[in-house]
Amino acid sequence: MMNKPHSALAGRRILLPAFILFFVLAGVFAVSMKFGTPTMTMHGLFDVLLTGGGEELGRMIVREIRLPRFLLGLLVGAMLAASGTLMQGAMNNRLAGPELLGISAGASLTMASITVFHMPIAFQFHPLFGLAGGLAGGAVVVLSSRGSKGATGMLLMGMSVTAILNGLLIVLIALGTSNDVNLLYTYLLGSLANRSWEHVDRMLPWFLVMLPVAMFFTRAINLLQLGDDTASGLGLKVDRTRIVILIVCAGLVAISVAQCGPIGYISLLAPHLTRLFLRSSDARLVLPLSALCGAVMLTAADQIARLLLSPLEIPVGVWTTLVGGSLFLIFLQRHRGGSIHG
Repeated sequence: MMNKPHSALAGRRILLPAFILFFVLAGVFAVSMKFGTPTMTMHGLFDVLLTGGGEELGRMIVREIRLPRFLLGLLVGAMLAASGTLMQGAMNNRLAGPELLGISAGASLTMASITVFHMPIAFQFHPLFGLAGGLAGGAVVVLSSRGSKGATGMLLMGMSVTAILNGLLIVLIALGTSNDVNLLYTYLLGSLANRSWEHVDRMLPWFLVMLPVAMFFTRAINLLQLGDDTASGLGLKVDRTRIVILIVCAGLVAISVAQCGPIGYISLLAPHLTRLFLRSSDARLVLPLSALCGAVMLTAADQIARLLLSPLEIPVGVWTTLVGGSLFLIFLQRHRGGSIHG
């Protein structure tokens, strides 16, 4: 257990990177509110945000289009990053992520099935069906890997199951009409475009519940990072705890996938960057700062998607894959002599 002086020192360690990330997030917020068609003046923007005044067109665009889109990106980015932190700790493997354990693929396959088969499911229930699909994908991985040894075997099984689910997803797309394919194209690339306050209202309760639940498991994550044998020797029920954490991860990811489609590399990279900032693997520090880092990453990537090639908009999931994949290759290059565990 941490003594009080060490705990206070660890708490102070998080302050500077948290301040920097909040500062960057504020800058991204300003860009997201000001720029686009039309571009707002600073006076007009302050008038709209602070007093509810300004021209009707600017007020509608800022308050009904740009603001909910930014807030949704913040919530989704934070939840994806938290899921990555939990999963990497639970598997004791820095390459672990929801994309590799069937969770994202299972949720995506479920949402695509609803679209292609035109299931009469109310929109407000889509997150629950996405959660069910994510849990099913994760459950297949867990059950299939019961005979394997440790987290590495589960990761290998997860990659196989994910490949199968993605293959089924392609079959579904082939079965869909041209209109279905157009809808699935944007969704499966991951996008925050055309999102409204309704999407934010559906995400916020999950965010307020799931993030505290994730924080509850930070002590278990710290023990799992010591290795299964050590964690078991310290009284942790390793297999049961890992499965429960994977269920929490499924909840964090599947709800995000249901609202915005699969957005890659946020869950994988945000924990890496956070540990680099903190120079610590203590999950009690890494998880909350990783959530903030994920929020910054996704909202910033969304501004690139929205503004760089305007008026053409490429879905944000493409940019997170291009930029995140490049950063991850750099990370692997720098750490190829080291270990990806712990």
